[in-house]
Amino acid sequence: MDNHFDLVVIGSGSGNSIVDKRFAGWKVAIIEKGVGPLESYGGTCLNVGCIPTKMFVHTADTARAPEHGTALGVDLTLRGIDWPAVRDRIFGRIDPLAAGGERYRATGRDNVTLYRGTARFIGERRLTVETADGPVTITAEQVVVAVGSRPDIPDVPGLDHAIGYHTSDTVMRMDRLPLRMTILGSGFVATEMAHVFSSLGVEITLIARGEVLLRHEDTDVARRFTELAQSRWNVHLDRKLLRVGREGDRLLLDLEGPEGAETLETDELLVATGRRPNSDLVDAAAGGLAMHADGRIVVDGLQATSVPGVWALGDISSPWQLKHVANHEARTVQHNLLHPDEPRTTDHRYVPHAVFSSPRIASVGMTEQEAQATGRAYVTATREYSAIAYGWAMEDATSFAKVLADPATGELLGAHIIGPEAPTLIQPLVQAMSFGLDARSMAKSQYWIHPAMPEVIENALLDLPLD
Repeated sequence: MDNHFDLVVIGSGSGNSIVDKRFAGWKVAIIEKGVGPLESYGGTCLNVGCIPTKMFVHTADTARAPEHGTALGVDLTLRGIDWPAVRDRIFGRIDPLAAGGERYRATGRDNVTLYRGTARFIGERRLTVETADGPVTITAEQVVVAVGSRPDIPDVPGLDHAIGYHTSDTVMRMDRLPLRMTILGSGFVATEMAHVFSSLGVEITLIARGEVLLRHEDTDVARRFTELAQSRWNVHLDRKLLRVGREGDRLLLDLEGPEGAETLETDELLVATGRRPNSDLVDAAAGGLAMHADGRIVVDGLQATSVPGVWALGDISSPWQLKHVANHEARTVQHNLLHPDEPRTTDHRYVPHAVFSSPRIASVGMTEQEAQATGRAYVTATREYSAIAYGWAMEDATSFAKVLADPATGELLGAHIIGPEAPTLIQPLVQAMSFGLDARSMAKSQYWIHPAMPEVIENALLDLPLD
């Protein structure tokens, strides 16, 4: 069998989208080892990331409706949570999509060969794949490495698979809801899962190393979120996990904090302390690929690696572990494969992100602390939701939008929103920054629907003390 290909794509997430009808004349291989305990096709986002988590978030938001109704004079009651029904509705939608995607690649195109197994580099553009039928060696003219990342487990005594902990790969498929869950971590995965499971009736404890949750957000946003989280969950800040043990059905967590040692007892532990690139799983160094110290593959603006003919995208190479970034980078790679004489670079100038916890958060561009650290001239303005009519309608007393701009030119430098629909509200600001629309023009040269939520953006822009 001829195992030399024109193109090999390792990973079935965003990399899978590269191969479309324009590659009909190419001999292509796609390699997928699987994601999480089910070894599903389609990558992290589809199976254990963005899509199922946001489906759980929507369910959680619905479950919290009675809390919000009280302030509006509406008497609602949550009568119960059917966890199997919640879980099975979500994965009943997702699992067939993953299976269908695999069937399509396995049988749908004569020029595409699907390999199921772990690929490892054994030389430049040379791979071995451990399949169920044994190892297969393949070579290629072009290789795209898009194998993503996985949960990073800290080196803590007792914290191993034998103790029985969860990661984001497994926690959404639990057989039953526990009474208590402790979440180790303070980033977007930790805070989103805290929102989901607390809304479904689980008592949540968060353990954070730092003095605030979501510490990479703008300081004002992180502080506001932390204050609100402390009123809803058991939040332990500035803590170090020393060891983990088990006594029957109980997990015991020994912590060290400002007031000394303490031991927490919980039913389930979710480890959400970050993600690490899967470069070690593909033995990227053996393929001659230059690496960053944190394990990411080095790429240039074209998404090209240090080895000619090898490209990388997504979590394996990008500092932004975001699906929309991986998709954008995949389009760059796709174009450069098809049009090598007219190469394109990836635009990473204004990468937005969102946290789908409660409240929601969205951000793009510089935070105020980053502007201060770099010495960038800036002015800032903050407008509370409570200052606009739709904020009155929601009885919102905690949400706000914050914008940063150059005082002389009005160039938008950053925007940070905490509150309902923050990921939607941020999009016009992303558009303005991407296409060079300054704060004055954005605020004054268009109509803003009244009374609608985007008025909080309009008013924040108008409040900027520009020269």
